[in-house]
Amino acid sequence: MSSKKPVVIYGITGYTGRLVAEYLREYRMPFIAAGRDAKRIQEVLDKVPGIENAEYEVAQVEHTVEALTELLKGTKVMCNMVGPFMNYGSEVVEACLAAGVHYTDTNGEQNWMMACEEKWGAKFEKKSLLLSPGMAQMYTTGEIAANICLETPGLDSLDILVLWKGFPTYASTQTIFSILTADFFYLEQKQYVQWSPFAKAEVMVPGQHEVAMALPWGGTAHPVWFKNDPRVANCKAMGGVFERSVMEGVVQITSVVEEKIKKMPKAEQAAALSEMAASLQAGMPPRENHRINTSVDSVHASGPAGRAHCVIHGTCNYKQTGLLQAYTAYHLCQAPPKRYGFASGCQAFGHRELLGVLQSFGLVKKPELTVNAP
Repeated sequence: MSSKKPVVIYGITGYTGRLVAEYLREYRMPFIAAGRDAKRIQEVLDKVPGIENAEYEVAQVEHTVEALTELLKGTKVMCNMVGPFMNYGSEVVEACLAAGVHYTDTNGEQNWMMACEEKWGAKFEKKSLLLSPGMAQMYTTGEIAANICLETPGLDSLDILVLWKGFPTYASTQTIFSILTADFFYLEQKQYVQWSPFAKAEVMVPGQHEVAMALPWGGTAHPVWFKNDPRVANCKAMGGVFERSVMEGVVQITSVVEEKIKKMPKAEQAAALSEMAASLQAGMPPRENHRINTSVDSVHASGPAGRAHCVIHGTCNYKQTGLLQAYTAYHLCQAPPKRYGFASGCQAFGHRELLGVLQSFGLVKKPELTVNAP
């Protein structure tokens, strides 16, 4: 039996990585904090509340398949925080496959989700390993609401809205801009249909009179997860932050991307997008405030003769993400998932189970469900 700590947090120096460490501490789950700079990792961990009670070690590792495979040997779960994932994720997934380790990440890149399913889904399933990218509030909490709606038989179309109050972290902003150069899709009659890069909508937000602006947000993970679900034929997802100025800024940047950046060589595209992202969010945002940083996940499900609407009000979307990552590791170190290979959080662990986890830490309220059954 390996004496290695069972969980690896890769990219712990970012905002979300610290939260994963906090929740692994609460689960009393030993972990390895890994990244390129051991000194920087330790400096970050020293600021994590209660870390002195955690069982962990620091590992400095190069971002190569070989180095990551060596690090992962003898462990069980990789929680990957290093994005944009389309740029940096392949080495980590390949290392997990080589070392026989479950993989999860916090990505918001639909093209990365599709690549994971196509390139590695069957390989992970063959090895009885879970490949679960996109385990994060902006996708998993909305997926929970969607699955609650789908408990009513005969509904086959999902209209998903995810909004939260706060500002994206530096890493999230980099990811948001990186997906602007990619095509992104919704699901219509089981087929991917491309969004217009300029798509946006004024949406009614449950629980308030004021409307908000929502964007396709790169297509999100939901159409990918539900494409092979026999209950679902159509799936559209939109979202963003409540702060309208941020959303308007993304719309303006989208125009710049379409008119100028997409015409650049790939290497120049990445540099230009990174510079634009840093101009909006170059530092670490303040720690989330439970009273201020609220979230709303709203799903309308419909079918030929029925409808359901589920709303989950929550708080601290990054804390939700950190908890979901930590629970994934905690669960996989003790029991197998419901499904191997490429699978969402709900497919791997159950939507009611994940809802209970978020509720047990006070991060979401009881779902509000309205059903007009056939």
